[in-house]
Amino acid sequence: MPDHIDAVKLFEHSRLIVGMVLSLALARLLNGISKFVQHPKNTSIYLVHFGWVIVILLFLIHFWWWEFKLITVQHWTFEAYFLVILYAIVFFLMCAILFPDRMDEYTGFEDYFQSRHIWFFALFASTFVIDIFDTILKGMAHYNSLGIEYPIRNACFIGLSIAAMFINNKKFQLGYVALALIYEVSYILRLFHTQ
Repeated sequence: MPDHIDAVKLFEHSRLIVGMVLSLALARLLNGISKFVQHPKNTSIYLVHFGWVIVILLFLIHFWWWEFKLITVQHWTFEAYFLVILYAIVFFLMCAILFPDRMDEYTGFEDYFQSRHIWFFALFASTFVIDIFDTILKGMAHYNSLGIEYPIRNACFIGLSIAAMFINNKKFQLGYVALALIYEVSYILRLFHTQ
């Protein structure tokens, strides 16, 4: 990378690409949600699926807001750039799983989600793994500045997602999505609350 390219220009470049991928993911979710309103008789809501739609929507909004903090990064590497873009790509893939192009061979979202839950939870777990690598790449001082909640949060989400890949129990999945939703709302309020 030439020395005359400054960090702000690299941030703007990264933000543009990540923004495009996140826009596609957000559009996928919003189009999917709108079908529940447009065709309520044809499209029944499966609570576990819809819960994950809301959780991923919050994660997308959170990530898009958090991304602005990247302006403070003074030295961009390809690895950092790659991890941020990979994170956005994984979110797009989760959105594509939540709202597929076609569902002809399924009886509804319950049947569909249960047939794809392994893929969904594997991708969800990978977001936390990518986040750990990205955080470590920024240095151990940065990692340590996030406190003890950060590694516990990531370990719990990774562990619960791996469990959800193999536990095909609706009560467990409903409990997990409820926990994820409550935690994400709490995390956003604590992280970004301003007066």
